[in-house]
Amino acid sequence: MVEVFRTNVENHEQAALLRIALIQKHPAWSVHFDLEDCDKVLRIQATDPCIPSEEVEDTLQRQGFQCELLL
Repeated sequence: MVEVFRTNVENHEQAALLRIALIQKHPAWSVHFDLEDCDKVLRIQATDPCIPSEEVEDTLQRQGFQCELLL
């Protein structure tokens, strides 16, 4: 399963902190930010049949960032 999110993360330091926060909750996830993309993409890959997008969005929003699932 892969989910892709639009974010407003601006730099690699922010991305690294958010990556750690997500992996602490879900160690098996592969979490990558593409800050060169116009949507500042967050891509999560997991073997789980479902990635809880609401939880991902909430985690970033609690850290002060916008996050929206791309369909």
